[in-house]
Amino acid sequence: MGLISRFTTYIKSVFSAALDRAEDPAVTLDYSYQKQLEQLQNLRRSIADVVTNQKRLELQQTQVQTQMAKYEDQARQALGANREDLARMALERRQNLQTQLAGFQQQIEQLKAQQEKFVQLEQRLSARVEAFRTQKEMVKAQYGAAQAQVKIQEFATGLSEEMTDVNMAVQRAQDKVLSMQARAQAMDQLIEQGTLQEAGQLGPGGGDYIDRQLGQISSQSQVEAQLAAMKQQMQLGPGNQAQGQLPSGQ
Repeated sequence: MGLISRFTTYIKSVFSAALDRAEDPAVTLDYSYQKQLEQLQNLRRSIADVVTNQKRLELQQTQVQTQMAKYEDQARQALGANREDLARMALERRQNLQTQLAGFQQQIEQLKAQQEKFVQLEQRLSARVEAFRTQKEMVKAQYGAAQAQVKIQEFATGLSEEMTDVNMAVQRAQDKVLSMQARAQAMDQLIEQGTLQEAGQLGPGGGDYIDRQLGQISSQSQVEAQLAAMKQQMQLGPGNQAQGQLPSGQ
């Protein structure tokens, strides 16, 4: 296959695919049905023409038969008048009409056979057209239902994709909420443990956890020292108070 042939085949395939997408089965079926009706109407007109020609021949046949009867009467009258020559002439004319009458009868028989054949063909074609009409309406209904189903499925698919995006956004929001809640709980725990200083806290209570623990130890040591000095002072008595003065916050 040459390059031009391959290109032509490709163009035909693309064009055929485009037609398949653009073609509406309902329109195609209605068009086919109309064409079949036109063929049926043409056949019926042909039958009518055959019948018309048959009737015309039958009328002519009747006229010939009437003329033949007239010539026969004339031949009889001529014989009665001893005019054999005229009787022979009348019979000759009658014989010519007899030949013509046979031709008419042959043509009428042919037209009758043709009419019978056309009538049978018209009956079969009518049945076929009616069956096609029923099938056409059924296919159109099926196509309409399938088209509606496709639209619903497309809508449902789009809605499902949209809901998927919404669910993902909601999930991200929930994840952020949980993350913020966990962070807040962690901050509360650190503040309770003293690892973090609460906002606005100043003075000796400030500092980190280690500083506060060391400050508590130092304060407790001073209290113990003052308590020991007070006990010693009470044991020495009033005279020795000068020597046993309390330490001044060493």
